This record gives sequence, structure tokens and C-alpha cells, in this order.
Amino acid sequence: MSNAEAAYAVLKATEGSERGHGDWFEITQDQISAFADCTWDHQFIHIDEERAKAETPFGGTIAHGFLTLSMLTHLMQSVPVNTPRLDGVVMGINYGLDRVRFISPVSRGKRVRAHAVVKSVELKAASVQTVTTITVEIEDGPRPALVADWVTRTVFDS
Repeated sequence: MSNAEAAYAVLKATEGSERGHGDWFEITQDQISAFADCTWDHQFIHIDEERAKAETPFGGTIAHGFLTLSMLTHLMQSVPVNTPRLDGVVMGINYGLDRVRFISPVSRGKRVRAHAVVKSVELKAASVQTVTTITVEIEDGPRPALVADWVTRTVFDS
């Protein structure tokens, strides 16, 4: 049995399981403004507090949806990992995202965290592909900021 096949057997058992919640993380105006600079998206709803307060239902500036999405790597670092060490791991790669939905805006100063559930696990040649449904929750918010299926692959030696 290859390392990928052995890992698949271990990881397949986690399919459908809840990984849990990560730590809360505050989205600041400095982060929002820096993201606006990086992406050249300077729409007033992100960078002009007074105008956003006066002209939108948000009560002030909000984070870009793509900023919240880009925070998944950081937010997932504090979500518990309940799998044992796997033999022969060469690397893990971000394979993509499926079904990303921006549900609610994240206002500046709000805290968010990730909640993760293992959606599926598949053996793909010398790798194991895992799809994890991640819900980014907003502290004290009635609805999440976003929900996305994150596709990753763990590559094994032969």
C-alpha cells in the first residue's frame, strides 16, 4: 500500500466530521485599506468611513469580500487538526475553491473566525484531495460573512 493510499484510509474516516472553530481575528481599517491598495479597489464603502456611514446601510466601512476570503489561510491555522501524522507527505497545495458565497459584510473592527467541516476526501493518484466547507462567522452576527468549499491536496512520495 502506498503512502497516499494509507493516508486516504485515515483521512476518509474524517469525512463529514466537524473540525471545529478557530480563534477570533479582528478585521481592522488598516487591513482593509492595505487590501484596497494591493487590489486597486478603493470603492468608498471600504475606505471612506464618513461617506460609508452616510450613504450605505452598513454604518461605516466594510471589508472587501475577497479580503475576508483571503484570510482563510490565517483563520484556518487555529482550527483544530485531529488527524495523526501521515507518512510520506511531500507537500500540501491549495487546489482551489468551490461554491464561494459572500453572505454578510464584515464591518471594520468586527472579529471573524473559521468553522470547518470535512466535506469530502478522494484519492487522486499520489495525492489525497480534501474538500473542507469553511464558514467564516462574524462575532455577534446573525449570519456568516462567507461560506466556501476549499479544495486542498496533500501530495505523497511514491
